[in-house]
Amino acid sequence: MADEFDPEKFEDKYAHYFNELQRAYKNAFNQMNDRYDSELIHGIDQTVLNESEPFYEDGEFRIELPENPRERIRGAVAVDDETFEETLEEYVERIESELYRTLGVDRPE
Repeated sequence: MADEFDPEKFEDKYAHYFNELQRAYKNAFNQMNDRYDSELIHGIDQTVLNESEPFYEDGEFRIELPENPRERIRGAVAVDDETFEETLEEYVERIESELYRTLGVDRPE
């Protein structure tokens, strides 16, 4: 775990927080993989989240997804739009939660 989170260092997150980022994404993956279809979770992980970008702005973490996440998974995994959207939304929320936990940052109210 990081000694103390520094928002300025997070601007160069891969140099300062790479291990913590990997851990947060992995923890979220494991949680989602335990609850949902593993093919769908692997598909989201490999086609959408592999190009996502975590940011820390105004005291909050957020995950920026690549353009057209639904189109990225088409053909890779058979899933209806509603299931995909709901699963992706929860997955992103879990990553954000894991970032707070892993980096020791209090979540804003």
